[in-house]
Amino acid sequence: MGFKRFFNAVETHSGEPMRVITGGVPHIPGNSVYEQMKWLEENDDQVRMLMLREPRGYPPVCCNLVVPPKHPDAAAGFIIMEQTEYVVMSGGNTISVATVLLETGMIPMQEPVTEFILEAPAGLIGIKAQCCNGKVTQVTFRNVPAFAVHLDKEIDVPHLGKVTVDVAWGGMFYVLADVRQFKGVDLIPKHGAEICRIPSLILAAAQEQLPVAHPHYPGIGITNALLSGPTSNPNADWKNAVRVGSGLVDLNNPATWTAALDRCPCGTGTCAKMAVLHAKGHLPLNQAFRHEGLLGIVYT
Repeated sequence: MGFKRFFNAVETHSGEPMRVITGGVPHIPGNSVYEQMKWLEENDDQVRMLMLREPRGYPPVCCNLVVPPKHPDAAAGFIIMEQTEYVVMSGGNTISVATVLLETGMIPMQEPVTEFILEAPAGLIGIKAQCCNGKVTQVTFRNVPAFAVHLDKEIDVPHLGKVTVDVAWGGMFYVLADVRQFKGVDLIPKHGAEICRIPSLILAAAQEQLPVAHPHYPGIGITNALLSGPTSNPNADWKNAVRVGSGLVDLNNPATWTAALDRCPCGTGTCAKMAVLHAKGHLPLNQAFRHEGLLGIVYT
């Protein structure tokens, strides 16, 4: 691929700003969307950098590349590109891609509900979109299987001490910690700086101390961190805040102990949390679960 390119892209917002490339990228080798993602990561990362870095990008934005599906059951495929990595699944990005495909007519819209399947790098994702007057009003999806890896593990976190964490897969590997371990910190906007600093330190420590391995995606490690705790919202069961990094964390460099806070519901983080709760016997499979994000987003 050369450097002179003209992309077609649609700007969306599903809690976080999500850019969706709908055309202009040449053929990407690979027999699956996962293989195509790996080819881009290893051979043409300039697409991601072009879309996410200044002057066209900025720290909170994510980008998705729509590609023809490789699986016969899928209507379209998509490759997810984030600030620090290519991820095999993301809830917010899935919602944005589904919305763009329907509202641009790339997939025919049927009102009041359109159902179809997308092929993410992680596999097939079932989409159910509520539609009205040519617009998508709500998207729900069936995620890939989630599972817990480490439960109630105590790790040594520089500048925090010993912290008890869980690690789970919900489409990405998350390290999760109960915010009540940290005196004087609540999941409220005015504590945003600490809600970024604490999971940044926990993430770096967990990456060093808690090995993980996914059977289908070799080399993927823990890349996200989530703080959770009780909520006072009568419409929610639990509350969370997810760290969104724009660079690697260096435990010896305080300038890297920061991040943004995810404003989208974070479907992969929610699934990771649900896997942990189920593994601990707190969440039967048939029980509904409503999570509250930092900015008040409530979802099932």
